[in-house]
Amino acid sequence: MSTPLIETIAALVPEGSRVLDLGCGTGELLAWLQEKRGCTGYGVELSDANVLACARRGVNVIQLNLEEGLSVFEDQSFDVVLQLETLQHLRNAEAMLRETARVGRVGIVSFPNFAHWPNRLQVLAGRMPVTRTLPYEWYDTPNIRVGTYADFEILARKNRLRLLDSFGVQDGQVVRRWPNLMASMAVFKFDRG
Repeated sequence: MSTPLIETIAALVPEGSRVLDLGCGTGELLAWLQEKRGCTGYGVELSDANVLACARRGVNVIQLNLEEGLSVFEDQSFDVVLQLETLQHLRNAEAMLRETARVGRVGIVSFPNFAHWPNRLQVLAGRMPVTRTLPYEWYDTPNIRVGTYADFEILARKNRLRLLDSFGVQDGQVVRRWPNLMASMAVFKFDRG
């Protein structure tokens, strides 16, 4: 995750928050939140190498398969639950979204926006997109789902989630005008309303 994107996401997290970062990778964002915003909390990660990297960074991490849910956490036990570039890797994406809303007062998700205009052009040309945000060929991608900015708005309504903020990100810049078309990454902040 690039520093501009870290700063953009971090700005959505109130200072001093108790944070759960689902699919935290090497713990870079959680470490940044601890250092710069006075946050506490945990990362959840499956990869042995990433768990080790988190520990080396001083990030509290729990090794857990997100496909199994978040039953180890009580309702509303975190101020903010982050699910950044994770949803598209999960078979149980909708259930995990509901779990995010259950264990956190606020949820923040991000994912590659499949409706970004360069992706649309590649599909029109008869090919699945390969971009910086979607860097894999269709046959070797870790993404098992593709979604769009507009799709998430519908999913949020279906699950009675209230959108507090939403925008796209393109080249590290926030995109609020036509984000479904103009941004490669979608970002949503929500609560249970």
